[in-house]
Amino acid sequence: MTNLSLEDIEFIKILANSDSTILEAGMNETTRHRLDSKIGVILREYYKENTMNTRTRWKEKFEKVGITEDEGKSAIACARRLGIDIS
Repeated sequence: MTNLSLEDIEFIKILANSDSTILEAGMNETTRHRLDSKIGVILREYYKENTMNTRTRWKEKFEKVGITEDEGKSAIACARRLGIDIS
């Protein structure tokens, strides 16, 4: 299981609190790759835990670093609008 780095936490909070059209306009290939490979994996596991009751412990990890359930859901919605497959 992946751990949350400070960069991951910041990225998730940015997704949760930003407009996807603004993010998409400023996104370069490196950022898109990170979103696809690292943050996308975390958000997929978080989504599965919330919808399928898997025991990935991402809800606990998010709470521990100050990411609320609403922020997690907002980050997932923003990532989807950016073209990241979450489900």
